[in-house]
Amino acid sequence: MDTFDRKILSALIEDAEMSYEVLGQRVGLSPPAAHARVKKLRESGAIEHSTLKIDPVKVGKPLLAFVFVDFAGWGKSRKLMQIDQFPEVEEIHSVAGDSGLLIKVRTRDAHALELFLAKLYENSGVQTTKSYIVLSTFLERGTQANATGDWEVDLLPG
Repeated sequence: MDTFDRKILSALIEDAEMSYEVLGQRVGLSPPAAHARVKKLRESGAIEHSTLKIDPVKVGKPLLAFVFVDFAGWGKSRKLMQIDQFPEVEEIHSVAGDSGLLIKVRTRDAHALELFLAKLYENSGVQTTKSYIVLSTFLERGTQANATGDWEVDLLPG
């Protein structure tokens, strides 16, 4: 992946529907060259698929919560992992630390979150949950194509 590919990915993250002409202008390529690069990025798997970004408030899901799930033993049973079928669930992550799973959930209100949590507890391995309700979101974005590690952060004083 070169600089043009990274520029293309960054531009498409902002607007995946732009024409190849506009994309080419933004990254310094002709429209056919931009199209060929996007095609190769799709074929390589760098672009998995295009999606829409939906306003959760406008579709009746203004409450965002992150739910940590603690369970007995391994706990990630087939039944528990079927929570991916609930439309409230946006992400499920296996995590290290105090909990085994981290689930990103959007619901219409606190009562709907409570009903979701009750469904979680129907799984015999679930021992406890910790829910963190989001008050404000300052940044929410997908994976960025820009390289990391090109900058330094001085973490030590002096």
